[in-house]
Amino acid sequence: QVQLVESGGGLVQAGGSLRLSCAASGGTFGNYVLAWFRQAPGEEREFVSAINWSVGSTSYADSVKGRFTISRDNAEKVLYLQMNSLRAEDTAVYYCAAMRLARGYLRNVDSYDHWGQGTQVTVSS
Repeated sequence: QVQLVESGGGLVQAGGSLRLSCAASGGTFGNYVLAWFRQAPGEEREFVSAINWSVGSTSYADSVKGRFTISRDNAEKVLYLQMNSLRAEDTAVYYCAAMRLARGYLRNVDSYDHWGQGTQVTVSS
C-alpha cells in the first residue's frame, strides 16, 4: 500500500523560498512517476512538476519553470520540491502523487492513483 506524506509548507513572503518534502512508503517506486500538484481555493488541481523515480527525468509546468526544482532521494524514498522566487499566485495546497509508468499522461490528475494529504503554502505579497 503506497503512502505519501507531505511536509514543509508554511507562510512565506513573496520572493522567498520553501522546500516541500514527501515521504513515500509501501513500494520500491522504480517503475513510478512521482509528482507535485497544487490546488488553490476555488480552482482545479493543477500539475506542478513530476520526476521519473528511476531515471530522474523531470517535467515542469510553465508557470514554475526556472523557479521550482523537483528531486528525489532514492535511498530515503523522499520526494522534494524546492520553490524559489515565490509569488502570491503560488499560494495553494500542494499534493504529492504517485503513478505507475505508462499509467497515463503524467500531467493529468486522473493518471495518479496515490495521493498525500496535502500541505498548505501561503505566499504573502
